Amino acid sequence: MIQILIFSLITAIVFFIAGKKFWRIRRNILLGQAKDVSGDVGQRLKNMTLVAFGQKKMFKRFIPALFHLFIYVAFLFTTLELVEILIDGFTGHHRFFATILGGFYTFLISFVEGLSVLAFIATVIFLSRRNLLKLPRFTKAEMLGWPTKDGNLILIFEIILLVAIFTMNGADTVLQNRDVAHYPDIGNLLVSSWLGPMLFDGLSTNTVIIIERIGWWMHLLMVYGFMLYLPFSKHLHIFLAFPNVFYASLKPRGEMENMESIMNEVKSMMGLVEDTPVDDDMSELPSFGAKDVFDLSWKSLMDAYTCTECGRCTSVCPANQTGKKLSPRKIMMDVRDRVEEVATKIDLQEEGCKIDKEKTLAKDNFDDSKSLFDYISKEEIHACTTCNACVEACPVMIDPLEIILDLRRYEILTESAGPTDWMPMFNSIENNGAVWQLPNSRAEWKDS
Repeated sequence: MIQILIFSLITAIVFFIAGKKFWRIRRNILLGQAKDVSGDVGQRLKNMTLVAFGQKKMFKRFIPALFHLFIYVAFLFTTLELVEILIDGFTGHHRFFATILGGFYTFLISFVEGLSVLAFIATVIFLSRRNLLKLPRFTKAEMLGWPTKDGNLILIFEIILLVAIFTMNGADTVLQNRDVAHYPDIGNLLVSSWLGPMLFDGLSTNTVIIIERIGWWMHLLMVYGFMLYLPFSKHLHIFLAFPNVFYASLKPRGEMENMESIMNEVKSMMGLVEDTPVDDDMSELPSFGAKDVFDLSWKSLMDAYTCTECGRCTSVCPANQTGKKLSPRKIMMDVRDRVEEVATKIDLQEEGCKIDKEKTLAKDNFDDSKSLFDYISKEEIHACTTCNACVEACPVMIDPLEIILDLRRYEILTESAGPTDWMPMFNSIENNGAVWQLPNSRAEWKDS
């Protein structure tokens, strides 16, 4: 009874704290602008099934994708044992599904153990790639410090969880063989049926029971710790990958989203439409593109939180490959860091960030004299060739290019700035309707 009370209290506390953290992330994502995500729902569901659930884009690099699949599938099937632990914790009924499923239960747990062995091998390989082989995409500047620790921590957590599973199942097997009450016979398991007796057969029954409970609690607490850790980790993509892929753009890769006001202005300049009425009210200058996270769409902010920091985008970026400063992965990490900075100040209601001191600090009353340009340099956004290689490479359909274009648009259209070698082209388009500084009218050829 005491264990049930302790379990219930811990579970309630963990779910309450985790719920608050995940709700905060939702709030942070909604700091962005509204975005039209209408479209073919069937296609969106297909993308989510193939890309988020089926890991389709991961397999462009087969070997790491295969090892990732071992961990991913093991994670899915281990949920069965987690559900049993929750039932056991609340009711005291051990191995709840064993009597219901019979021999199929033995097969399922054996399958989980086989996957767990493969997941253990994959985890060791991933740790080796990061820390021994030091693959270039894991050692770039933006990965120094916390991102590297985060990647290693989650793999270490995975190993501890696997140790907990085999400790629990191995000790459970020994107790079943001794016909101890509360431990029903579930048959021979793939790994635990030989590993358990090898490790624990020489111990007393009371000691083995304690070891089984240690494995049980370790499994539970690692899962709960993982839940609390996720909001601070790149592994938030475990949950966000599904909605992120579902809401990803259905447009062809090369099709960029036009700004209606600018498009109409250009059409008017080129005589393609009638001139639109001029707005004489210039009390507030218009703003184009994005200066800060409030100007990005909520989908771009979701992209930032979904980023796995795998670096596939950066590894295929032609600008990065030629030594330029641009790293699409860094763009996503910078946006997430800026959102977190803004969100923390809103949570603390910092007086210095309020535009109107009489109002609550919120996204429409926020100014801390900083912006995304304090995180992302103009050199980075100028280096982008808009080739979409980063978008194509991302396993969860993140779009760094949309953010880069929004930052460029702010710089060029709102600040009237930009690289010096771009400005003659802009001026020529504005004055001549063509990219070249031609002395004649664009349409003069048709009258000659």
